[in-house]
Amino acid sequence: MSVTQSRIVDEIEHTLIPLKDGTCLAARLWLPDDAERHPVPALLEYLPYRKRDGTSERDALTHPYLAAHGYACVRVDIRGSGESDGLLSDEYSQQELDDAVEVIAWLAAQPWCSGAVGMFGISWGGFNALQVAALRPPALKAIVSLCSTDDRYADDVHYMGGAKLNAGFGWAGFFFADMCRPPDPALVGERWRSMCLERLEHLPLFLERWLSHQRRDAYWQHGSVCEDFGAIQCPVYAVGGWTDGYTNAIPRLLEHLTVPRKGLIGPWAHAYPHFALPGPQVGFLQEMLRWWDHWLKGEATGVMDEPMLRAWMTESVTPAAWHETLPGRWVAEPSWPPPDARPRRLVLTDEGLREEGGALTRRPVSSPLTLGRQSGQWCPFGRGEDQAGDQREDDALSLVFETPPLDAPVEILGASVLALDVASDRPIATLVARLCDVHPSGESLRVSFGVLNLTHRDSHESPSPLVPGQRYRVRIKLNDAGARFPVGHRIRLALSTAYWPMVWPAPETATVTILGGTLDLPVRAVHDGEELPPLPPPEMAPADVPTKVRPGVVRFDRIGLEVGTHGKYRFDIDEGDPLSAVAEMEKTETVARGDWQVRIETAMRLTCTRDMFRLTASLRVWESEAEICHRDWDRKIPRDLV
Repeated sequence: MSVTQSRIVDEIEHTLIPLKDGTCLAARLWLPDDAERHPVPALLEYLPYRKRDGTSERDALTHPYLAAHGYACVRVDIRGSGESDGLLSDEYSQQELDDAVEVIAWLAAQPWCSGAVGMFGISWGGFNALQVAALRPPALKAIVSLCSTDDRYADDVHYMGGAKLNAGFGWAGFFFADMCRPPDPALVGERWRSMCLERLEHLPLFLERWLSHQRRDAYWQHGSVCEDFGAIQCPVYAVGGWTDGYTNAIPRLLEHLTVPRKGLIGPWAHAYPHFALPGPQVGFLQEMLRWWDHWLKGEATGVMDEPMLRAWMTESVTPAAWHETLPGRWVAEPSWPPPDARPRRLVLTDEGLREEGGALTRRPVSSPLTLGRQSGQWCPFGRGEDQAGDQREDDALSLVFETPPLDAPVEILGASVLALDVASDRPIATLVARLCDVHPSGESLRVSFGVLNLTHRDSHESPSPLVPGQRYRVRIKLNDAGARFPVGHRIRLALSTAYWPMVWPAPETATVTILGGTLDLPVRAVHDGEELPPLPPPEMAPADVPTKVRPGVVRFDRIGLEVGTHGKYRFDIDEGDPLSAVAEMEKTETVARGDWQVRIETAMRLTCTRDMFRLTASLRVWESEAEICHRDWDRKIPRDLV
């Protein structure tokens, strides 16, 4: 719900922050109207997604609310994006992070700022909040990082367990097109054309770079704060949702950081918790205020007197590709790992998953390449049917182990760990493990999953091919989860060698033989009377919703700008031929105001041979009817045990 602002807020639609190299970054500010007489802390959100139109709808809900409660809120476009000068070369470049350090110093020196700065953001903004915190700018006193990661290789959109994710193709397609949008002439004048042409001329094919680093090398280590958790010296609030693709970092941050820290994990997909789906949504802005008031204003809010982790314990539901809400309750842990954590070990046997163990006959797994139709998106946004559906179709094509019907409920909180003895008949093979809640009626709800490229069994930095027929001990850590398996349900482990279209297939169809194994579940003891009071209902500033002009086109009435997006993605594979895999994207973007019109057409296509990836792409841009840019790419990238 919207709330009445407690303080009058002045909005500065556009200002420039000068950097020492002469570059200026574009910013939008929301300030309490008396901030110059009574300076306040500043809160920075730092993104490449265009403050003018790209994030303006969600910015309107968040920044004015925080400003009305005594903060200077600043939304800055990264160098080379929106109306900012310069060029953007990649995700999380050192230039981006160094610029942020300068921005923070500039904010702290403004007459309306008390000298204390906080940084927050979701996804890209959550990533760089962690990364900038590791650089220790003096004025940065605390951060809130949502839906982010501490490990850019092992736990991001590009790779999972050393296997290539198709989500990385989808992200590359979005970002490729988005970075071609021009600056707004209403703010930069006739410079828009030269700025736009310079960006288009130097625009990298981002996927080429990401695909050229198929192991965890120095490229991915840059920006991965897990390389040195001790570099972060300011308090951290890590937030995410079980439906999102970015949740595993929260327990790791809680375990390995040494600074004051808190974690919050709800049922949500990839969005801010005050408007995220699946619900229930919560008063996240009020929660942030408690955090900021404590660390930036020195007020006693009690935020650090509470348990380190608050998490949503999700009840079992009927599987579906979209949920409006997920039932459950809030539980808490005073520290992480939980002080009373005792994993429950289940053994893979011929009878299924059993605590008492038993014999296991050699079990071969060689899955159809199309297994995975019910996988959903790697990173759901909760806006449509993007979540994992009923797993029965995929389970029927997998090697399955399951428990008898449960005679008591089982709750898990954390990461399940699968240890297997395996042998493969090919030097490269992928193994996918899914943990499912099987209803008495037969529906199969995916609770968690994990992926391992078996050439990465010992190391993501130095993978090595498998020796066909040789026995290996491998470990698959599944995604963290908070879930309750009810009485009468079964716990199922499903193993497969394919998971299309989520995971790109190995170059040959492999048979992996399961020779033995155990599954450790992070079972959590249920404590009487432990249920926490709910977080308050969401509050936020009034919405600023663009007008739908026609399908795929909206008008931002506040600035008179029409923006259109039309696109399609295709992921296809022929059964029995892993080299037939193809990913394709075509997008058309339009930006217009009156006679000023720009149209951008982008396309990408990824295919493979046994030894190579082939990536082709094209970019065409028109100003009115005149073509102002035409570029084509055709790249061959060696496969590196992927």
